[in-house]
Amino acid sequence: MIRLFKHYIPYAVLLLGAIDFALLLLAAEAGWALRVWQISGTFDPGGERLPNMLAFALTLQGAMVAVGVYGVEALQSARFAIARLVVAAMLGFLLLSLVFFVVPPVSFWRSSLLYAMWFGLAGLAIVRTLLRDVLGGERFKRRLLVLGAGGRAGRIEALAKRPGAGFAVVGFVGMNDGPTQVTRAVNRADIASLPVHLLRLGASEVVLALEERRNALPLNDLLRIKTTGVEVHDFSSFLERETGRVDLDSLNPSWLIFSDGFSAGRRLSSWGKRLFDVAASLLLLLVTWPVILLTAIAVKLESRGPAFYRQRRVGLYGETFEVIKLRSMRTDAEVGGKAVWAQKDDPRVTRIGRFIRKVRIDELPQAWSVLKGEMSFVGPRPERPQFVADLEARLPYYAERHVVKPGITGWAQINYPYGASIEDAREKLEYDLYYAKNYTPFLDILILLQTFRVIIWPEGAR
Repeated sequence: MIRLFKHYIPYAVLLLGAIDFALLLLAAEAGWALRVWQISGTFDPGGERLPNMLAFALTLQGAMVAVGVYGVEALQSARFAIARLVVAAMLGFLLLSLVFFVVPPVSFWRSSLLYAMWFGLAGLAIVRTLLRDVLGGERFKRRLLVLGAGGRAGRIEALAKRPGAGFAVVGFVGMNDGPTQVTRAVNRADIASLPVHLLRLGASEVVLALEERRNALPLNDLLRIKTTGVEVHDFSSFLERETGRVDLDSLNPSWLIFSDGFSAGRRLSSWGKRLFDVAASLLLLLVTWPVILLTAIAVKLESRGPAFYRQRRVGLYGETFEVIKLRSMRTDAEVGGKAVWAQKDDPRVTRIGRFIRKVRIDELPQAWSVLKGEMSFVGPRPERPQFVADLEARLPYYAERHVVKPGITGWAQINYPYGASIEDAREKLEYDLYYAKNYTPFLDILILLQTFRVIIWPEGAR
C-alpha cells in the first residue's frame, strides 16, 4: 500500500486509477475528434481542449469513486465492476451537466459528450476484464513474515484469507511468548539466522504479533531485519493500515501517544473545513428546501405530531447541542423519554419514515446544525447523552471520538451498517478513532464521494 495524506491506498487501486484517468482523457479527445471529423472531415489535434478533457476525466473518475468502482468486489469481479461503471456513467453525466453550467468554457457538444461516454465505458470495461486476475491476484500482494504464533498471529492469518486481502503470509515464527495458535509456525530456536530466513521466503514486510512484549521483544532480530531494508510494523499499526480502523483489542495508550496522528498542525485544514461546511450547508438548504417541505407535509399527513423533532446530542469536546431531523417514528416511540436503540425493521418507524431513512432525507435538516457550527458535514455520528454515558463506561477511548466535530456522514457511516448495540458501537468507534487520528481534507473528500454509494445502495439504514 501507499500512504497518501495519512490514508492507505492499495497499489492495485492506484495503478487502476491511473490507467482509468488516461483512458478517460483519451475517450474525451476521441469523442471530440469523431464529431469534428463528422462535420468537417478533418482532425486537428490541439492542446486548447485540455481543460475540457480534464473536466471530463476528473468528473467521471470522481463518480467512479463515489459508487464504489474501486472497491474490493469490483477488483475481483469484472461483471460487478461493469455494473458499477454504468451507474458511475449516469451519475457522471449529471455531474458534468452541473460542471458545464457552472464553468461553460469546459463544456462539450452533446454529440461529442455521448461519443466520449461510450468510448470511456468501453475502454474501462475492457481494462477490467483483461486485468481482473492481475489486480486481484498475488502479484500486488505484499509478502508478510509474522513474528508470533498466538492469538494475534491467528488474527493476521484470518485477515489474509479475506477476499481482497492486500497481503499474503509467507511464514510465522514462534517466539515462545505464549500458547501457540498457528500450527504451521516455525520456532525461533530452529532458525539459525532470521534475516536469512526472511530473504529465503522473499518477505517484504515483518509484523510483530507478540502476545506478551515484556522481556520478549526480540531487539537483536528486529535490528538485523530493519538494517536489511525490510519494513517492520507493530501489530496495532498493521491492523490500522489493513482494516481502516483502530483496533481496540490491541490498543494501548502509549501507541496512541507515540504513533503518527491527532496532528496539531491542521489549523489551516480546520479553517478550510469550516468554510466548506458553511458554503455547502447553505447550498444544500437552498437546493433541498422543497424536498424538506414536501416530506414534512407527508409526515404530518401520515401520523399525528410534529413534522420535525429536536433531540439532544453530544458534540465537540463533549458539549451537547440540539439536532433537528424530519420525524420518521411515531410520537410515542420512546415512552417516558427513555433512549432506545433503533432495530432492524423497527415497528416504531412509519411508512414515510422507512423511506426517508433509506434515502437519508430525514438527515437533511441537520444542515442547519452544520451552518451554525455545531456539526460538520464529515465526522463521527453524534449520539444521545444517555447512550454516550453508557458507552463511555463500557468502551475504552470512547471519549476520544469527540475531539472532532460530529458529522452528517463519516468514515464509520460509509464502512459499517447502522449500529444498534454495544458491539455495533464498538465496531463504529474503531472507525471513528481512525478518522479522528488520520483526519485530512483528502479523507473528507473521499468520505463525501463514497456517501453517494451509501445513498444509492442503502445497506444498514434503519
